[in-house]
Amino acid sequence: MKTLDTRELARLMNKCWMTHDGMWFFHCLQELGIEKTNKLNKAAISSLAPIETKRLLKAFDLGRMDRFDDVKKLFEAAEKVFIPDFMGHEITYPTDNGLQLVVQKCFAYEGISRMGAIDRYECGIFHRIESWFHALDIPYEVTPKVERCMMHSEGACWREYKFSFR
Repeated sequence: MKTLDTRELARLMNKCWMTHDGMWFFHCLQELGIEKTNKLNKAAISSLAPIETKRLLKAFDLGRMDRFDDVKKLFEAAEKVFIPDFMGHEITYPTDNGLQLVVQKCFAYEGISRMGAIDRYECGIFHRIESWFHALDIPYEVTPKVERCMMHSEGACWREYKFSFR
């Protein structure tokens, strides 16, 4: 039996998670329609965020999110765990208190396009990130404010977040 290194193991686990996520979405879509599926997807993400962020903070020995450097450390950790290299993304920090996430290849866009529901899909990926900010009580502003799939409507997908700390 082949032994997987950490990167290979993370990649395998992410593929399995994305497949489960896609199959869950597909079966909800078939059974309930896109509006109810979007609502359930966002509710699941919102309820997952406090648990997920608590686990990340503990696993990577991160403290409270009191400064922008703390947010950067969180995203560096999250990138290792949740964003495999095949997803085609770029995270940059264009300002002292800003984070920009550009998605070149989106598994949700591709999968939900195949399901035929992309025109009414509400992005769960950025909802997840923003749910982390809410769970960690990090004040932010986002540009652009988009609910549906930006990759579908604009042919590109990105968000820029600016944080303010008390």
